[in-house]
Amino acid sequence: MKTTGKVTGIVSNLVTVEVNGPVAQNELCYITVDDTKLMAEVIKVNGKNAAVQVFESTRGLKNGNDVEFEDRMLEATLGPGLLSSSYDGLQNDLTTMTGVFLKRGEYTDPLNHEKLWDFTPIAKPGDKVVAADWLGEVKEGWLPHKIMVPFSFKGEYTVKSVAEAGQYNIDTTIAVLTDASGEDVNVCMYQKWPVKVAIKGYKEKPRPSRIMETGVRVIDTLNPIAEGGTGFIPGPFGCGKTVLQHAIAKQGDAEVIVMAACGERANEVVEIFTEFPELIDPHTGRHLMERTTIICNTSNMPVAAREASVYTAMTICEYNRAMGLKVLLLADSTSRWAQALREMSNRMEELPGADAFPVDLSAIISNFYARAGMVVLNNGQTGSVTFIGTVSPAGGNLKEPVTESTKKAARCFYALEQNRADKKRYPAVNPIDSYSKYLEYPEIQEYLSEKVTPGWVGMVEKAKNIIRKGKDANDQINILGDDGVPMSYHEMFWKSELLDFVILQQDAFDAIDALCPISRQKYMLELVLGICDREFSFADYEKCRSFFKETINILRQMNYSEFQSEKFNNYQEQLINFISNGN
Repeated sequence: MKTTGKVTGIVSNLVTVEVNGPVAQNELCYITVDDTKLMAEVIKVNGKNAAVQVFESTRGLKNGNDVEFEDRMLEATLGPGLLSSSYDGLQNDLTTMTGVFLKRGEYTDPLNHEKLWDFTPIAKPGDKVVAADWLGEVKEGWLPHKIMVPFSFKGEYTVKSVAEAGQYNIDTTIAVLTDASGEDVNVCMYQKWPVKVAIKGYKEKPRPSRIMETGVRVIDTLNPIAEGGTGFIPGPFGCGKTVLQHAIAKQGDAEVIVMAACGERANEVVEIFTEFPELIDPHTGRHLMERTTIICNTSNMPVAAREASVYTAMTICEYNRAMGLKVLLLADSTSRWAQALREMSNRMEELPGADAFPVDLSAIISNFYARAGMVVLNNGQTGSVTFIGTVSPAGGNLKEPVTESTKKAARCFYALEQNRADKKRYPAVNPIDSYSKYLEYPEIQEYLSEKVTPGWVGMVEKAKNIIRKGKDANDQINILGDDGVPMSYHEMFWKSELLDFVILQQDAFDAIDALCPISRQKYMLELVLGICDREFSFADYEKCRSFFKETINILRQMNYSEFQSEKFNNYQEQLINFISNGN
């Protein structure tokens, strides 16, 4: 028999309920308001009183309203049909919901129960299986979608029967498993899993050992992110966080993309819904949306659902990872998620931490980021979840609690800078403040030496040193004037500008320059470092300036030309002639 209760207190969407039975932390319940049932989640239990956060507007709610507890946590429905879908934070299918605005209390099924899928069995009768083992597969678009032993199953099972190859809907029993006690259990194509509990169906979780290519030079060359790694992009409003995320989504070396628009402004989310269906995937030539799932919870949607949206997105990612796929999760923006946590913490009158955020904010963020990673599955294959979140600190202050807490959890830091954005130097990633801790991993260094070229990490460090020295030289020139510093300072400054314009800057709206493969990045970095290694003897700083400006111009034209094409080679020849004659 389900536990019930009555509403005894209301503070916005935080509701106190007096219960008449047992309730658990994070348990779901429904509050009845005028024949409408509102979904809520238990966030605190104190004796007979439970504090629940309502995922909807609580307008019209009053003391005495009935509450019914569900004896389950907030769950994600996992099965064929997740790709090409758009959901809200509670996994309601936005395409099937009625009206222009979301109706309060309307909840839809995330999967289509009538659609038939072409099933192919993998397991055979008599096989021993455990949770997350593959029983069969269906084709979802062009990707293989594995039907697995439900993650909730404990211990070892024996496969009694598997459905023959054919067309079935997701409710059809496709396998019968026998547990240790001899009891038969039916398995269909979909399963449910609580979003706030990490999916564990794998053998081990080693350190990342491969790089995920994004096609963005400032990331791949200077501060690469590992496959199964974590990174974040902080920066003030208008400096290109969302554009950079979209570029990574379009070009990243991942098989499945999950976009979590968490508390983002509605007009920015509209871009995802209108652009993504039209975009062509550069890796496959098919529509990008075919391998994308969107979780949308904009800033004007209920605040409590913001928190749920990032967990729902991560659970879908872990599900795809258990199939042996490379998954990329992009969350925009985790600051708004943290603000939702702050709002709930303040309403519960908890002791506030820095800037009124919860005291355990750092632990919450770390636990979430820890769910990403590369795993070795039970069958020896690998899958990965690479997570890149954005942070929107107020006023671009990178010392605020959310940025600082995320810094402790994420291994890559891509600091977007207002100054670079104002100068139209996009992506506006500060090359000095940004870092990737993966470059320190011996296995990553070994991978880069094999994949790119021996000594690649040394070349990257060399490029970073030139940029640092160039910044110092520029500071000296600004203080002492052009005539007040030696020629070597001008030369160092322009060498750093050469790296900035040719390697760090990239045009996201140019068909060729937007996607830069690692082979091309290697070629261009070697070319630029070769110029930086040369000793020059300029008569005055004007000669130095005009020489490097012309060099930058030719190299930028090379960036806009197809790699190794006739046009590209002509510009390279022009560059060689100019350098040999120019100095």
